[in-house]
Amino acid sequence: MKRLVILLCLLALAACREEAAPPPDAVSLNTDAVGHFCQMTILEHPGPKAQVHLEGLPGAPLFFSQVRDAIAYQRMPEQEGVIRAIHVNDMGAAPSWQSPGADNWILADQAHYVVGSERTGGMGAPELVPFADAGAAREFAARHGGKVAMLDEIPDAAVLEAAGPGVAGGDVGDEDDFAARLRKLSNERQN
Repeated sequence: MKRLVILLCLLALAACREEAAPPPDAVSLNTDAVGHFCQMTILEHPGPKAQVHLEGLPGAPLFFSQVRDAIAYQRMPEQEGVIRAIHVNDMGAAPSWQSPGADNWILADQAHYVVGSERTGGMGAPELVPFADAGAAREFAARHGGKVAMLDEIPDAAVLEAAGPGVAGGDVGDEDDFAARLRKLSNERQN
């Protein structure tokens, strides 16, 4: 009898246990996608992109102009939403650096990243360059510098520290430099 009660309890516990839901699918990149931090159309920027899917917002991910920014968002202590999935462009399947692709998404925790390469992302900051294939990541690192790492091996400093002088997200520098960059941007938009 005792064994039967234990067996029934185990079966009841197993039945009550919820199966983990699979991560949401990536959303195709289109002209409506704007960067979460910059609020700019991300198709206007080169380099790999990312999308973060939050619980309670099905089919409406937060898009990021740079992979680095999405990983920073994930690691920020003030980030409160439950992240269901982060998808990043597989740059091994990307048409080019200028056009990283609309549907070549891979889960961020399964990607092989080149960290510290000479390539900068869409906002001009150092970029984490994701690949589905480790060999493709090593080839990219051989051509452009950097080291290959998995997501959990990327140091916080690579995504949370300022990008440097004159780079979006970094120190602005002196006021004259900032004013000159604003004038240049304003002139570009007028032309």
